[in-house]
Amino acid sequence: MTELQSRLLDIFKWFHAFCEENNLRYYALAGTMLGAMRHKGFIPWDDDIDVAMPRGDYERLETLLQGATGKYVLETPNTKSNDFFYPFSKIYDTETTVVENNRFRTKRGIYLDIFPLDGLGDSFEECEKNFKEVEKKFNLLLTRTCAIRKGRSFIKNAAIVAAQLIPNAILNNKKLLLSLNKSCKKHKFSECKWVGNLLGDYRLREVMPVEIWGEPVEYEFEGTKMYGMEKAEEYLTRVYGDWRQLPPEEKRVSHHVFLELDLNKSYLK
Repeated sequence: MTELQSRLLDIFKWFHAFCEENNLRYYALAGTMLGAMRHKGFIPWDDDIDVAMPRGDYERLETLLQGATGKYVLETPNTKSNDFFYPFSKIYDTETTVVENNRFRTKRGIYLDIFPLDGLGDSFEECEKNFKEVEKKFNLLLTRTCAIRKGRSFIKNAAIVAAQLIPNAILNNKKLLLSLNKSCKKHKFSECKWVGNLLGDYRLREVMPVEIWGEPVEYEFEGTKMYGMEKAEEYLTRVYGDWRQLPPEEKRVSHHVFLELDLNKSYLK
C-alpha cells in the first residue's frame, strides 16, 4: 500500500468498528468492492474508499456522530458549512490536509466517502422514470460546483461556465444540495424492490434488485474484514461488465486531482 492508502485504511477500520458497535449496516461500494473481489484490497492505483449505507443506517450514523470531535469527524449535506457541496457524507482524518480540484477549494482531511442507499421503484422501468428528477438536480449541482478541466469536452466545460454564471442569490447551491437530498429520499429503501446508490458515477447502473445487496457479507480487504453486498459478483457485473479484466495501462490512474495533500498537517491548523 501507499502511505495514503494505509491512512485511508485506518479511517475505514475505525468506521467498521463503529458500525459493528452500533449495529449499523454498510456495504463496500464501486471500486472498493471491485478491489476487495479482484485484489483482496485496494485497486493498486486507487486512492479512496467508498461505502454505502441504507438510508436508515446512514441517518443513524449522522445522529450518532453529530457534533463529535476527535481524530475522525463526520460531515454531511446537512452541516452548515458554506463550502461543503457533496450530496453524500464524508468522514475526515483531522490530522491531515487535502484540497481537491473543484470550484470551491474545500480544505479538509483525507476521507472515507459514505453514500446513502435509497429505493427507486419496483421495476427498472419505474426506476428510469423516478430517477429523472434526481438526475436533473444532480447534474445541475455538479456543474455549479466542479472545476473546468483539461480533457473534458468543450460542451461540458461550456455548460459548467454557463451554470456558474448564475448568481448564488438566484440559484442557491446549498438549497439545491438539500433539494437533491430530499428527492433521493422519496422512495424508501425498505419498501422498494429496486434500490441503490443514486449519487454514484455510474448512475442507474448502481440501482438493482434489492436481493443483490442482500445482507452484508464479510470480504477480505488488505488483511482486515470489510462488508459487501451478498451477491457481489452480480453487482460488479452490472456496474463494470467484465470486472475481472484489468483496464489498459493508460487507464490505471487515479480519478482524483489533489491540489494539496499533506498527511502530516492538520487542516484545522
